Amino acid sequence: MSGIDSLPSANRQLLAQILVPNFGARYSGVTSVIRATLPHLQSELAADLIGRQAGALRPTCSAWRALLKGFVRPEGVPYRIWHARRTAEVIVGLCLRSLLRQPLRVVFTSSRQRPYTRLTHWLIQHVDRVIVTTPEAAAFLRRPSFLVPHGIDGDVFRPVADRDASWAARGLGGRYGIGVFGRVRPQKGTDLFVEALIRLLPRYPDFTGIVVGLAKPRDAAFLAEMKHRVAAAGLEQRVHFLGERPADELPGWLASISICVAPQRHEGFGLVPLEAAASGTPVVATRVGAAETIVDDGRTGLLVDPDDFESLTAAMGRLMQDEVLRAELGAAARRKALEAFAISREVAGYFDVYRALWSEGVHHTRQIALDSGAGVRHGVVPSSD
Repeated sequence: MSGIDSLPSANRQLLAQILVPNFGARYSGVTSVIRATLPHLQSELAADLIGRQAGALRPTCSAWRALLKGFVRPEGVPYRIWHARRTAEVIVGLCLRSLLRQPLRVVFTSSRQRPYTRLTHWLIQHVDRVIVTTPEAAAFLRRPSFLVPHGIDGDVFRPVADRDASWAARGLGGRYGIGVFGRVRPQKGTDLFVEALIRLLPRYPDFTGIVVGLAKPRDAAFLAEMKHRVAAAGLEQRVHFLGERPADELPGWLASISICVAPQRHEGFGLVPLEAAASGTPVVATRVGAAETIVDDGRTGLLVDPDDFESLTAAMGRLMQDEVLRAELGAAARRKALEAFAISREVAGYFDVYRALWSEGVHHTRQIALDSGAGVRHGVVPSSD
């Protein structure tokens, strides 16, 4: 039996190794993806998280140890896999593979739906496999890629038994919550959401708005202007800027609000609409990133064009005035999230890419063995590269 066929299960000694770097200092969509998928990788293979702590995501292996131990060949497979999601992580992986000659292959996941720089294109050309999260992201690459959409853990993001009671326990006022989540900056369209609330809240006195997310220092003026406009409209008690919240709190917030708004001007994938859908919360989203795949307009949520303030306001108002529609869309969104975007599907896609790489390595090393007349231990002869 070959090393690929005998990959270890969770109740055996783990032989293979996936290295998952996280070089981001703050909790982000990338960190959220790593946090969601890592336990599933670790249940099947030996997977180490390397890099920086971000929120509740903590490294399981130091960078120094990964560097020193990286020269030791893994047992059972021809090489380790370095699964990067950021340019800096790709650079480190290529250095380990090509400069230090460690037994390692580099996989890069791309969600970007904008042109890359020349340097990034060059780096992408030199990784061993590229994964994209949407077909649109593939269009910005200059090489073949493998489509593996992000998934959602329906046990983490799930509806609450009593949404009204859960919202009331937040102590922010109003009977219902409507919120936007993510980094507070122009790209995310936070200002469009706030402007829509200024228009809509006087008509819907049962609603309270929340803005959840970090504003970096360069976006301080952007945040200050929104707060000023809310104060000028006399809505300071009905629009709350909550800042960055711990990652463990986000599922509760998404399940407590009655409407989630994702008004991004552009986006790579966009996890928030998917997280809200799994929480049974209807979404108003712009047609960017993966929103058109996640949201069936009129069935699991509402879609509008990016930067279309009037359409965004109308869609938010439509849901604010119709509790029955909110319940119907939320239930349908939850069903679709579990059926089409289960986290197990994402991890299975990763495994397909990993195994294909390992199989190529097994074929290559067997050929070396045949050419040299050497035997094959466990079906794998270490490659010379």
